[in-house]
Amino acid sequence: MPELPEVETIVRALQPHLTGSKLRNPKIFKTDVLRHVSPRRLIEVINNNTVQDVTRRAKHVVIRLATGERVVIQPRMTGNLLVYDRRLTPSESRYVVFRSAIGDGKTFVYRDVRRLGTISLLDATAWESYTQSIGPEPLADDFTAERFADILTRTRQAIKKALMDQRLLAGVGNIYANEALFRAGIDPSRSADRVTQDAAHRLYDAVRGVLAAAVAAGGTTVRDYRNVAGDPGAYQQALLVYGRDGAPCVRCGTRLHTTHSIDGRSTTFCWRCQGRSS
Repeated sequence: MPELPEVETIVRALQPHLTGSKLRNPKIFKTDVLRHVSPRRLIEVINNNTVQDVTRRAKHVVIRLATGERVVIQPRMTGNLLVYDRRLTPSESRYVVFRSAIGDGKTFVYRDVRRLGTISLLDATAWESYTQSIGPEPLADDFTAERFADILTRTRQAIKKALMDQRLLAGVGNIYANEALFRAGIDPSRSADRVTQDAAHRLYDAVRGVLAAAVAAGGTTVRDYRNVAGDPGAYQQALLVYGRDGAPCVRCGTRLHTTHSIDGRSTTFCWRCQGRSS
């Protein structure tokens, strides 16, 4: 966490606050989150720089500056990007790793309790290298079922692991891989290159459907994820398999099973609904 829907929710909420705003008096309080940039260099570049736009790439928030650089933030499990229109309380300030005024009395904050997230500063060349190393965006208009099926033919990884491989497909993590595979009726351990064309098309629809639904619900909050206003998402109420080990399958009533043998992550599935040939 967070995955594509959570980061997309964050980006959409940040856009009206940050786009066109100057980052004033930025401060770094914890330097171990920085990647590819020193604290001094980061402050020099962003201080009084204007935010051109805020977008998402995979699971990262991308803040493009007027001078061409991009601040890339990956919140990971315990990071939160927040905007306050008041002074932070001592409790709210406790885990702040980055803070900047953005005008109109507002403050943009990156808060990370365990500091598992990262902040990078990329110039145009570094950005191109970064974005080329990541697979296509599954919700993009030009991402077709045929392209998705072709991607699956290139790897012998278990299909669940392939969905989560950011080099193959951007933004899908453990929660939505579980959910999409259940919706498509596909065994999570099946080799990706052995998924049939029909199953690949079902999975394409399932991946896009579950991601779009999760975005519409503001993401999934299992533990730490909060949106820009500090509120949890709502999609956890619609999860069909993730986190439901031992519960009855919503389709057939069979007890759901969880294994860690596929990729070291928790994989919850219905052996009856997902056990048929795919």
